[in-house]
Formats: sequence, C-alpha cells, structure tokens
Amino acid sequence: MSKPDHHEDTAACDHMSRVLARISDKWSLLVVHVLGHGPLRFNALRREVGAISQKVLASTLRELEENGFVSRTVTAAMPPQVEYALTDLGEDFLVPARSLAEWVVANSSRMDKARALYAKRVHA
Repeated sequence: MSKPDHHEDTAACDHMSRVLARISDKWSLLVVHVLGHGPLRFNALRREVGAISQKVLASTLRELEENGFVSRTVTAAMPPQVEYALTDLGEDFLVPARSLAEWVVANSSRMDKARALYAKRVHA
C-alpha cells in the first residue's frame, strides 16, 4: 500500500484556495450572474450589478478575464465600445454558482436564526 502524496494534496489545496478566492467574492459572483443573461457593455453591467464602484467593477472584470471566465470585446467605433461576455468556462461556472445562490436563499432563515442565537449567547 502506498502512502498518499502530500505534495500533490498541498498543491491541489493551494490551487483550490486561489481559485475559490477569485470566484467566491461578492462582486465576481454577481458579475457572472448578470453576464449569464447575455453580454453587456461596462455601464450597463454596472447598473445591473448595483452598488459597485467603477474601479471595483473594472478590477473584477480584469481578474475574471485573466482567469478565463469573461471575454472583453472592443468594437472600433467612435468612441470605442467594450462589451463583456461569459466565456465557455464562465458559462460552465454558472451551474455551481446558481446552485450556491439557491442554497443561500433556501437556508437564509436558518442562518438568520443561528446569528440571532449566537448574538444572544455572546451578549448575554
């Protein structure tokens, strides 16, 4: 019987940690969700996402593009138009992202109760 390869486990955990940090932040999930309805230009995307600053949206889009979830297409118009869309990888990510969102909605009352009990216990 061979020993488990802890180096491979550590490398896999490191990779998972980096990817989860990138895709599980509040804005990335919302951007992917909104783009799941179709491509959008920057300002339209910003309106749909909600209370996000221009700087944070630009940064989020760059990181999603860098990791292969979003494509950025520049149209040679005056002024140039930029459209963002999900890539195949981004479309694939919609499946677990939607499942997570559904789980959160289905369990939000349970989490609210847990927070209330915790607050009561801590502040008692």
